[in-house]
Amino acid sequence: MKSCAIVILNYNGEEMLKTFLPSVCAYSTYDVWVIDNASADGSINFLKENYPQIQQIKLTENFGYAGGYNEGLAQLKGQYDYYILLNSDVEVSGDWDINMIAWMASHPAYAALQPKILSWTAKDTFDYAGAGGGFLDAYGYPYCRGRIWDTIEKDNGDYNDVIDVDWASGACMVVNATVFHQLSGFDSGFFAHMEEIDLCWRMRTSGWKISYNGSVEVYHLGGATLDRASPKKMYLNIRNSLSMIFKNENSSRFFRIFVVKSLLEHLAALSFVIQGKKEFSRAVLDAYRDFKLKKNSIEKFLPELNGREEVKRQGNVGLVFWHWKVLGKKSYGQL
Repeated sequence: MKSCAIVILNYNGEEMLKTFLPSVCAYSTYDVWVIDNASADGSINFLKENYPQIQQIKLTENFGYAGGYNEGLAQLKGQYDYYILLNSDVEVSGDWDINMIAWMASHPAYAALQPKILSWTAKDTFDYAGAGGGFLDAYGYPYCRGRIWDTIEKDNGDYNDVIDVDWASGACMVVNATVFHQLSGFDSGFFAHMEEIDLCWRMRTSGWKISYNGSVEVYHLGGATLDRASPKKMYLNIRNSLSMIFKNENSSRFFRIFVVKSLLEHLAALSFVIQGKKEFSRAVLDAYRDFKLKKNSIEKFLPELNGREEVKRQGNVGLVFWHWKVLGKKSYGQL
């Protein structure tokens, strides 16, 4: 098998490819693949004419982030030791791929790794998606070093270290290819959002560690496919979060979490109505409705440890929203 494939998922992203592929091709050592989710723009022709060295996997429909990667990576199964999953709107830096793969190869207990992820539009500031390493609070809400809820920090060099985390960001993450396929990849039912957190949760439950390496930097535009402040993204985040927690927690623990999340998120829906943002309120209600409709078809995840021990959650925060909204703690260092 070859060591690594850099795999970019594309959907109508011709402009993103024009902007960000130059850095990927300039600074990457390993094979670059593009999985195309049945784009209707000029993406395929652009790649063919300008980047003939990039190999393509053309899908027949838009399977979303989760399904698109699952369908595409199934065609690469058995060919590579590692995949670097890279968003089409990410600029990379020198030796980024070599350094991450070298680290993974020397740390076989780890199934996933992310670099430091900074904002492409403000390169001294962390990006929302992954930032300086991702954690989960006690209620399944994600937060990061460098990003607490909606507050994003400047990069002052505080997170240049290497640490264990709860999840690696799908904007740029290395995954052990064998582990990815053993765990059936992402949950295709998620379509998009939260799927990498769910995968990392299953990895940890199966005895694999997740890491962050702050010596490698990439720059993420964000919102290229779906705006972060859109009702659609809110819907997917809430629906998929409920599905993820239901799948990965025992029934009694899920019930306790569900009560708290339901209270908070229905209060948020009421707040949106008061603010005149009815489309956001509808997104919350639709997410709960659709989760309840699909709940009975969600299979509880049962790990195969094969002599390994479950890797516990690294996050040590009860409810991150309480710390951010009520206690006014706006940075990771204040938690």
